[in-house]
Amino acid sequence: MLLQAAGAAGQGAAGGSSWSFLLMLALMFLVMWLFMIRPQRQQQKKLEEMRNALKKGDKVVTAGGIYGVVADVDERTVLIKVDGEIKLRVDKSSIQKDMSDAPAQPEKK
Repeated sequence: MLLQAAGAAGQGAAGGSSWSFLLMLALMFLVMWLFMIRPQRQQQKKLEEMRNALKKGDKVVTAGGIYGVVADVDERTVLIKVDGEIKLRVDKSSIQKDMSDAPAQPEKK
């Protein structure tokens, strides 16, 4: 009789333990989603919107660190004017920043 009561108490504790483990696991996933996954998705969405809104005359920076001015925009590529008459055609996905609204930096002497 005493052994049966101890066994029943042990099974009740194990059942409660599994629920608390599942709750803790769900809470950890929620925290990861709030602090890591959601902000990353928002950043990617803003970057994609910026790439789709590119137009002639925008100042941009590529993933390779090349600064230029947009000369032409196609569906998948962008033609950027780098220096003088030098133009490069790059994939839209390589455009990292739109520098059109950035304040001009004074030249160092």
